[in-house]
Amino acid sequence: MDNQKMHDLEQQLMDVDSELGILQGKLTSILSPIGDWKIAKLQEYALIGLDAPYDISELHSKRQEVRDQINLLLEHKARIEAKMKDE
Repeated sequence: MDNQKMHDLEQQLMDVDSELGILQGKLTSILSPIGDWKIAKLQEYALIGLDAPYDISELHSKRQEVRDQINLLLEHKARIEAKMKDE
């Protein structure tokens, strides 16, 4: 593989890693409207017998969309890495 192709693949990996970080942050950040903190809050409300403070189905759906995007990016990353090994 020539240097330019390798550089392009390395750049693609960096871009994928960056996007993965952003998406993972959406699931974990305390500032995210779909972050893990909302799941903890749902559990807290359930444990004390209160109704959920927001729509659980909507939260689950939005979080699943992000997880699906993460999975696609991980597959794409694996293909890039395989190309780099093959070349």
